This record gives sequence, structure tokens and C-alpha cells, in this order.
Amino acid sequence: MNLFRQSCLLLACVGIALAARGADDGTDWPSFRGPGGDGVADGFPVRSEWNADAQAGNVAGVLWRTEVPGLSHSSPVVSGNRIFLATAIASDGKAPLKVGRGGRPDAADDNGEQSWVVLCYDKLTGAELWRRIACQRQPRSTRHAKATHANTSVAVAGNNAVAFFGSEGLHCYDLDGTLKWSRDLGVINISKYGIGWGYASSPAIHKDYIAIVCDDPENPFVATLRLSDGEEIWRVSRQDICVRSWGTPFIHSTPKRTQVVINGWPWIVSYNLKTGDELWRIRGGGDNPVPTPFEAHGLIYVTSAHGAQSPIFVVRPEANGDISPPDDTDGEEEEEEDSSTAIVWSTTRGGAYMSTPVVYGDYLYLGNPNGVVRCFHALTGEKIYEQRLGTGATILASLVAAEGKIYCASENGTVYVVAAGPEFKVEAQNKMGQPCFATPAISEGVLFFRTTESLLAIK
Repeated sequence: MNLFRQSCLLLACVGIALAARGADDGTDWPSFRGPGGDGVADGFPVRSEWNADAQAGNVAGVLWRTEVPGLSHSSPVVSGNRIFLATAIASDGKAPLKVGRGGRPDAADDNGEQSWVVLCYDKLTGAELWRRIACQRQPRSTRHAKATHANTSVAVAGNNAVAFFGSEGLHCYDLDGTLKWSRDLGVINISKYGIGWGYASSPAIHKDYIAIVCDDPENPFVATLRLSDGEEIWRVSRQDICVRSWGTPFIHSTPKRTQVVINGWPWIVSYNLKTGDELWRIRGGGDNPVPTPFEAHGLIYVTSAHGAQSPIFVVRPEANGDISPPDDTDGEEEEEEDSSTAIVWSTTRGGAYMSTPVVYGDYLYLGNPNGVVRCFHALTGEKIYEQRLGTGATILASLVAAEGKIYCASENGTVYVVAAGPEFKVEAQNKMGQPCFATPAISEGVLFFRTTESLLAIK
């Protein structure tokens, strides 16, 4: 494809993406990473500097703070004037959590009885509106010492709030807390080194479809269920496709087709939402795939990082077949679409391990557990910078962006605010008083952070 034609197509994709974003008024953040899962919320002024740690000095910028029961890395989601969270409450004492660097393959000593709970709060005041116990029993699998028994985020569509706790079931409530239906999908033990590391793939909703990923190495599968009644529509095995993953499925819809893109190893795969038929696949990546695919500029971004590779793939939504880059096809001749046209750009180095990146404007930003932020040109793949946020920074939460700012919530209890653009600049380092594992939400210019013990609104 010549350069002029490629530029025209990219500009057309930008126009489509901007038109789609124009339909979002910036008020709701209904699922993990917000509307469309891209982590961006423009249209309202947002704060750069605050202090939420009373021990560090005068508290500033905190609209309200609410203590949250139990232990969970579930991210807040916003629908109207309601905020939804998930949590797991241990019946006997406080659940342990390893904080700080050193993610050895250790299971947490947390196998006693738990209550898996869906929480609803008032967006304006932080007051708890209701809580519902979705499941109460001993966990069916262990969890990693740095994970929790409730890692997933709620997804809201219409009058439905859907929570998926893996082995502890899929549950749908109305927005007032009335249970509509529950489904038990059996034991889903996402394991490695003989240890269940915990389930973390949030549900994704499109119209009357719920997409879920259950990549238990013993029986990995992807499935869709009806939002209206929880009945299973289709289920496809991922045996020999993925040995484990923790990413949330990404649903991408165009007038021609709607697809579910799922990060995985050794294969990243896209499925037809209506039928479960495979549309395209890419071989290669990190062997612990965590980041969620997302769309920006009309393109699909997928990354991972663990083991031999840390790739970034930028894929055209109309791709078909095996589009693996030539170096990853084991010398086999490509019979399907040429990856040189299906993949806009890719790199085997530079991807993110735990945190889903964000595209804001022309740039792709990635955060990493070692505190390093990388920036690439989103449309060309040119590496712009690689810089460290600060001493002790550990980025496990996914990045979000608003009004020219990239928000990087860190395990060390600091939220770093990076200026958007090609020059690396940390505008602020904001103390939260508690570790931050969960991805923040943004609604009407208010930042909602879930720390290990609290839910906070920053205005």
C-alpha cells in the first residue's frame, strides 16, 4: 500500500473514532476502562494535584472518601449517580495482601470462607446505597499473594449490573440491587507453577451479549451469554490456543461485523460475537497475558509482556486469518491476509505486563511494574520516550487519560500525573495514603480511585 493511500485510510479511521467518541457525553464509566474500554474521558476539567493522605499534610482535593469492606482489586464503574464495586470479604479476620515489589509465585493464605459482594455507592456523596452477597463459601481455587478473590470489575448496561467472580459465578442485578439471575460456570482455576493465581477477566457487554473469558489451563474457553436471562449462546474451546490469561474481552463493532478480541498466549484471537467463529489470530507474546485489547484511531491495540517477548500489535479491525508477523509463522507460507496490511505496526519489545495502555491523541502510553513509562507514536510505532516515574513507582493499574493528562496509579500509594504529548513531564505526584492496585474511573471531571481500603472522589 503506498504512503498516500495509507495516510488517507488512517485519517478516515481517526474521523470514525472521533465521531464515535462524540456520542459519549463523559458522564458514565460503565465498565473496566470506561466507554469502549479505551480509558479516555474528555469534556470536563480534571484535577492535576491533590493530597488524599492525611499523614502527609493537609488533605486537599478530596470530595469524599468511603471505607470499602473486604479485599479486592475491582475497579469502580459509574452509571448515572451510582458507583459499582465488587469485593471479597473474609469471614475470619483481614485478608492478607503482599504489597511491594517481588512477585514470587506464592499463593496467599486466604482459603477460608469468603463472601463475594457487589457494592453500590452514591456518586455524589460516597454513601453506600446497597450491598448484595452473590456467593458465600470457601474459594474453589487459591489466589496469588498480590491478587485478591475479587479482581474483576462490574459491567453495567441499561438496568443491568453484571459481576463475574470466576469460579464463584456470574451474577446480574438491576441497578437497585435486585438479583435478576446467576450462573455457575464451574471451577475456573487460572493457574501457573501449580498455584491458582486468581481470576481477573471482567465481563464485556454489547447489546444482549455478555462475553466472558475462562482460560483455565485445564479447560480454557470463551463464551457468550444473553444479558436478558443469562442463557448461554455459544461456547468455544481455547485448547491449544491459550494456556492462561487474565485480560478482559474487547468487543469491537462496525456495520460489517462485531468481534470479540481476546489477549492470550500463544495466540491472540478474535471471534465473531454472534457465532463464535474465529476471525483472525496472531502468534506470539508474553506468556502471562494480562492487558485488555482496546480501540483507538479505528485500530485495535494489543500488548503483553512476560517471558521472551513484550510485543505491541496494532491491527486493522477487518483482518482475517493468521496475521502473525513473518518471524512468528515458523516459516510457513501465509495463505490468508498478508500481515503487512492487517497489522499497521508491531514491535517485539516495549509492551506492558500488567497495565493496559492508553492512546491519547497521537500517542500510546504504557506503564510497567518497574515504574517505567513508554511512549510510542500511536499510528507509526515510532518510539518517543522511555522514562521512569520516580523512586518506588510500581504501575499495576491500567492507565487512563483526560484533558491532556495521563493518570498512573501506583502500588506505592502515589498517583503520577504525566503530561500528554511527546515530551516526558510528570506534572504531579499525588499521595493517596494507601496502595493503588485498581484502575481509576472518570466521570464528569471527577476522578474515582479505589485503594486497598477506600473509595475516593477527587474533584
